[in-house]
Amino acid sequence: MTEGPSVTRMACARIPTDAGEFSLCLYHNSLDGKEHLALIAGDLGDGVDVLVRVHSECFTGDVLGSLRCDCGPQLVAAMRLIAREGRGIILYLRQEGRGIGLLEKLRSYNLQDIGYDTVDANLLLGHQADLRDYSVAALMLGDLGVQTVRLLTNNPDKIVGLERAGIPVVERVPIETSVNAENAYYLDTKVRRMRHLLQLDKQEVDQLLSKRPEMAANGQFGAALTEAIRPSEALRELLVLPPGRGGRPFVTLSYAQSLDGSIAARRGETTAISGPEALRLTHQLRAQHDAILVGIGTVIADDPRLNVRLVRGPDPQPVVVDSRLRFPSWSRLLREPGRRPWIVTTEAADRGRQSKLEAAGARIIRLPAGPDGLVSLPVLLDFLAGSSAHIRSVMVEGGATVISNFLAGYLADRLVLTIAPLLLGGLNAVTNLGPLNGQGFPRLAKPRYQAMGQDVVLFGDLVWE
Repeated sequence: MTEGPSVTRMACARIPTDAGEFSLCLYHNSLDGKEHLALIAGDLGDGVDVLVRVHSECFTGDVLGSLRCDCGPQLVAAMRLIAREGRGIILYLRQEGRGIGLLEKLRSYNLQDIGYDTVDANLLLGHQADLRDYSVAALMLGDLGVQTVRLLTNNPDKIVGLERAGIPVVERVPIETSVNAENAYYLDTKVRRMRHLLQLDKQEVDQLLSKRPEMAANGQFGAALTEAIRPSEALRELLVLPPGRGGRPFVTLSYAQSLDGSIAARRGETTAISGPEALRLTHQLRAQHDAILVGIGTVIADDPRLNVRLVRGPDPQPVVVDSRLRFPSWSRLLREPGRRPWIVTTEAADRGRQSKLEAAGARIIRLPAGPDGLVSLPVLLDFLAGSSAHIRSVMVEGGATVISNFLAGYLADRLVLTIAPLLLGGLNAVTNLGPLNGQGFPRLAKPRYQAMGQDVVLFGDLVWE
């Protein structure tokens, strides 16, 4: 019989602070291996109706005093409230950035600086809006003899999380702090999209947002940035996939670029280009295809999940073209739930590396190489259409080499291009059409245009003259 998760109180010490005197206890747990903390004031007695704050670590707010969030002020306010009451607990959980970690949180900040809210920034990075778990918090409270809590929170999900884990919440105690120009959009998003119970003044928030133009453009109070797609007649046609040519799967090239044709600021780097509306359309398209294909460079640079998260629909089969079998063991395609990737390589690739990737759950497919030593794309498409794979449609999302090779080989049937209103001066999507030699360049038959938020989506079927 498998034992459930547990916590171990490792050590406690007296901690005098400006707010009052506390006891700080460090816990180790078997669930995630992290060291969480409990800051305890006074005698908890029978453990009934204890004033508790469940606080998630925020290095930028708690330590540096960042104005981008309300975390630091909430921690200080909780310490003062509990010290004044003379009895209570602050649980300090090591789940930075609502569970995504400090690195991804900083990347999320960069997206927020160009206008995305905190929810869409997380989604663009491939995370959920909130990945936090409160089961360890419940175990720590149980270890401290807590029976019921009065919870210092504005977040109803914390109440649900603790009660599901067996800790009754008898009262929610609000903990609100001041609003400033740096955190107004963040707090507004908490209310609109995460159901936080904050009493924000609409006029004050709008005035603060007006001081930051990039926020005012996207974040007017009460206006959700991401809306459900209302398909036009053209979009409905886009979501219908005809059969491929010559018995091969139908191939859709789908990618986002800047006004100057860049798909990244530099090769090997991740650059967020499309907005949330266009991204939602991309996920709708993914759900219509049997497979989604990228090159190994995209996996190494972006660590993509290649699934459907923003709409309802089935996940396509991830296919990675990796001629030298460089696929990284840390890839989310191997670690997260969902379809395991098919990694397509050549006969020359390392056999030992294949064994390790297969042990991690990947399927390795060896196919003949073309004259350049890379996987032959025509052979790959024939394989995908075969009886063992039975893939009827493939969505190709990058990178530049893969996109260019599909075009140069006359292998793409449709193009879906998202054009974002920015200039990057970076890596172009189409880098070399090689054998075309200036003749027979592809063009779109009956091109259609669709505004998606701030972006424009251009799409049509590819023809060669």
